Amino acid sequence: MKQIIKRASSVCAAVVCAASLTVSGAVIVAADSEISETVKSQLIQTAEGLTEAIIQMSDEQIASYLTSEDDFTVQAMTSWNSSREELGEYVAAGETEIEFDDEEYIVTVPVDFETYDADFVYIFDADGMPTTMSVDVKYPMSVTMKRAGLNTLMGIGIVFIMLVFLSFVISLFRFIPGLVEGKKKEAPKAPAAPAPAPVAVPVVEETVDDTELIAVIAAAIAAAEGTTTDGFVVRSIRKVNRRKR
Repeated sequence: MKQIIKRASSVCAAVVCAASLTVSGAVIVAADSEISETVKSQLIQTAEGLTEAIIQMSDEQIASYLTSEDDFTVQAMTSWNSSREELGEYVAAGETEIEFDDEEYIVTVPVDFETYDADFVYIFDADGMPTTMSVDVKYPMSVTMKRAGLNTLMGIGIVFIMLVFLSFVISLFRFIPGLVEGKKKEAPKAPAAPAPAPVAVPVVEETVDDTELIAVIAAAIAAAEGTTTDGFVVRSIRKVNRRKR
């Protein structure tokens, strides 16, 4: 068994880079709904060999494969690189399972690590070519519940903070009318319009339309001036108000 794993491991590094499925010179072909023993054996050996090779890769090898132009290689290395630190040291591999669903082969390689266990899940197409690989970490119930509790508390905390913030904003609305009134009071007042000048009341002169009176007054004036009435004309007669002593 160890010889088979070592042989598969030596081939798997090339498989990861080239994304080909060739083990001991045999090429996988499309299968029926029931997996034949030959296909099953070859896929299991390939998945186990890939898993063994990936786990044993150094940091330099992983960094090198992450720059590969092959999609499967990059996806496999990214999945393993994001999980390997929390898994811990490799312990042992379990029994590999395989199933055929929707023209795809799904091969699951369970692996035990020092901290957590994980499933290396490979998907091969109907021609036996690997398309995707993922590392599913199997967290214990305590860790799962702890994470769920933390996520719940975080969600409640965010909602509570938003409600407090909204309450604070709403409480500021009561100051808006005062600010508006203050701005109205501080606004410069327009200069008062000058008071209109008093309108002079025209003095109504009382005229006496009395020809005889005018003639008498004109004769008196002419006698006082020593002249005749031809030198001036009396046009109006106005009454002068004198204060009584």
